[in-house]
Amino acid sequence: MKQDEFLDALWQERCTAVLRTNSQEAAARAMEAAVLGGFRIIEFTLTIPGAMDLIKDFSWHSDLIVGAGSVLSTESAREAVARGAKFLVSPVADADVIAEARRLEVTMIPGVFTPTELLQAYRLGAPLQKLFPEPPGGPKYLRACMGPMPFLRIIPSHGGVDAGNAIAYMEAGAYAVAFVTHLFDPQDIAQEKFKNIEERARILRQLVHSFHR
Repeated sequence: MKQDEFLDALWQERCTAVLRTNSQEAAARAMEAAVLGGFRIIEFTLTIPGAMDLIKDFSWHSDLIVGAGSVLSTESAREAVARGAKFLVSPVADADVIAEARRLEVTMIPGVFTPTELLQAYRLGAPLQKLFPEPPGGPKYLRACMGPMPFLRIIPSHGGVDAGNAIAYMEAGAYAVAFVTHLFDPQDIAQEKFKNIEERARILRQLVHSFHR
C-alpha cells in the first residue's frame, strides 16, 4: 500500500485498534472482536507471542489494513512487511528503522513525545508521528505542539486515549487516534469477554466518526 493511500485511508477511518497481550490465541480473538465492531486499521504489537503469524493471518482479509507495532529493528521491519504489514509503528524514532520503512515503501509511525522529537521524526521522513507516552494535559499538549507546527500528522497512541477524550484530541488537531487498553481491556481478554470488546469497538468507531473535521 502506497503511503498516500494509507494516509487517505487513515484520514477517513480516523482510528486504529492497537493490541498488546501475552497470548496469541487471545490476541486473535480480541482483534476479531474489534473487527466485528467496525475497526479496519489494526495493529499487532510485536511483543505478542506469534505476532508475525497474526499479521499474516489477518492480512488475508482484503478489507483490513494490518500493521506491526513495537518495531525496534530493521530486521523486524522487513519480516513484518514480508508477512503482510502495510504500516509500521514504533515507541521510538529510530532513523535506521524509518529509512528501512521508506525503502520497503510502507508508512512508518515512530513514537515521539517532545516538540523537538516530533520535528526530528518529520524531518527523518516519517509522515505520521505517534504521540507516546500519554502527555500531561492530553489534548491541550497536542494543541500546543500543533500550533507552531501545523504540518505534523500526530496520532495519540497510548493507554490514556478513551471515549472521554478522543474527540478532544481530534479537535486539538490529531490526524487520527489509536485505541489501546481502553478498547482491549486486559480483564476482558483474560476473562474471554470478547463481546465486550466488540461492543466497545462499535461505540468508539461511531464516536470518532461523529466528529466533523
